Amino acid sequence: MAKILIIDDERSIRNTLKDILEFEQYKVEVAEDGKQGLDMAKAGNFDLIFSDIKMPEMDGMELLQALIKEGIESPIVMISGHGNIETAVEAIKLGAFDFIEKLIDLNRLLVTVKNALDKKQLISTTKTLKRKVDNKYQMVGESAPIQRLRSMIERIAPTDARVLITGENGTGKEVVARQIYTYSQRANAPFVEVNCAAIPSELIESELFGHEKGAFTSAIKQRIGKFEQADGGTLFLDEIGDMSLSAQTKVLRALQENEISRVGSDKNIHVNVRVIAATNKDLQKEIAEGRFREDLFHRLNVIPLHVPALNQRREDIPLLVKHFCQLICNEQGRAIKTFNEEAIETLQAQNWTGNIRELRNVVERLIILGGDTITKEDIQLYGGLR
Repeated sequence: MAKILIIDDERSIRNTLKDILEFEQYKVEVAEDGKQGLDMAKAGNFDLIFSDIKMPEMDGMELLQALIKEGIESPIVMISGHGNIETAVEAIKLGAFDFIEKLIDLNRLLVTVKNALDKKQLISTTKTLKRKVDNKYQMVGESAPIQRLRSMIERIAPTDARVLITGENGTGKEVVARQIYTYSQRANAPFVEVNCAAIPSELIESELFGHEKGAFTSAIKQRIGKFEQADGGTLFLDEIGDMSLSAQTKVLRALQENEISRVGSDKNIHVNVRVIAATNKDLQKEIAEGRFREDLFHRLNVIPLHVPALNQRREDIPLLVKHFCQLICNEQGRAIKTFNEEAIETLQAQNWTGNIRELRNVVERLIILGGDTITKEDIQLYGGLR
């Protein structure tokens, strides 16, 4: 049941609104003035707040600003018997969700309540999803290599410099890309990922740049490519060492001119994209063997970042195990399991050719098959390690 706060110095208005909203099955509390309303809003978790504008001591506009300053995210609807366009516009500019007059139209009131509560629910859902994403892409570890990497990310993230991330399979190159994005000036814009190794070479250009209807046999409608989707934000080109030479040529042009053209079109489209690329290949070797363009390499390699292998940061394994254990148990709705000291030492002694990805898989397997406390014996039985 949604919880609503009504702040108004007129008892008749408070009671009328309270009766209407309680009839609609909402839980309603009331305050007689702005100061009382502010205290109640800070103390209670309200889904929606109604506030009068003309009140003694603290008027509605002052209250609105105070609520926003306190970080209260409940939608705030301003009500007034002296409504005019200027007041409504000012209230909205200050952060109010909506503005209604005291000669209240019932349908207008209920529609406003529904829309405001829908917005509150959307904000709550978005925050929950963001927390899940943030947990998934968290950089875990306190070893010297990770500290150096974290320091570099903090320095380069606020810039628009292109970044080339290298490292073995499973080291967490995508996590590094996400960290750069999260701390960048483009964090509220799109983050678009392309796995260059997973897309057939004949389709990679259409995937990156889009195509016009009829550009080729299966092009039954226009398609917007990843560069356009990422406009204003960040484009992550994962496994760029597997990109075809023809696609590399077009990517180079896009980086040089900030323009792309869809397959089947000669129209140039301006794009504003920060490119982060990643690869597990030695691009210098690929260049020498004619599989990668040297000019594209230099365009991408403005800031080189190398992600260390797990074998180079074994001291982070206890933190990683704890992180994955909490993440997996929460995802699966299980009670949090623990790994005893001998189990951790066993994991630290392993040769992690699959790096962090392999460690996560092992932790998940042990959570499913092992006891409440994971032991060395559980690892020997279920770990699947060499």
